[in-house]
Amino acid sequence: MQLPSRLQQQLEFIVEIDKLKKVFRQTFLIDKTRRENDAEHSWHLAMMAMVLGEYAPEGTDLSRVIRMVLVHDLVEIYAGDTFAFDDVGHRDKELRERQAADQLFGLLPADQKGILRQLWDEYEAQETQEARFARTLDRLQPLIHNYYTDGGTWKKFGVKADRVWPRVDAVAQGSKALGQLAQELVERAIAQGILQS
Repeated sequence: MQLPSRLQQQLEFIVEIDKLKKVFRQTFLIDKTRRENDAEHSWHLAMMAMVLGEYAPEGTDLSRVIRMVLVHDLVEIYAGDTFAFDDVGHRDKELRERQAADQLFGLLPADQKGILRQLWDEYEAQETQEARFARTLDRLQPLIHNYYTDGGTWKKFGVKADRVWPRVDAVAQGSKALGQLAQELVERAIAQGILQS
């Protein structure tokens, strides 16, 4: 049986995004057994949006935030994950990810391509409160993991507090309360010696 072309395109996209499960981040799982993959990270952010949504600015469309965090790292299937503290990798990150977005979302039927690409572009532009709250969660999640893994990637890569504080500022841009949580976690990490000042 020949599938309708729309369904065939959707199926190809669904099969392709399964590759996100093979893109590993530097962040360790909280049980320290291995690094998390991008699909797990995106799922975790979606759950955080549901649980921590009350700390988003008033009027934030949380369903849009959830869709955004599920889409935001899909481009890493082709562009790879760029570690937060990899200065060299960040030089061409934007270009690599834009090219990856063109390729990946181009697999979809035109209407769905437009919807998913718009969510991804909105996240990247950081001009809406939904995008800022999505980024807040994206920055908070690794801070939580690093704190609960006794320094995790901070220790592994010799990351010091002066490199982490800007990440705290990014959390605070989308939520004052979650920014305070991030600050508290970093202060505790420094006091406990799991993050060097």
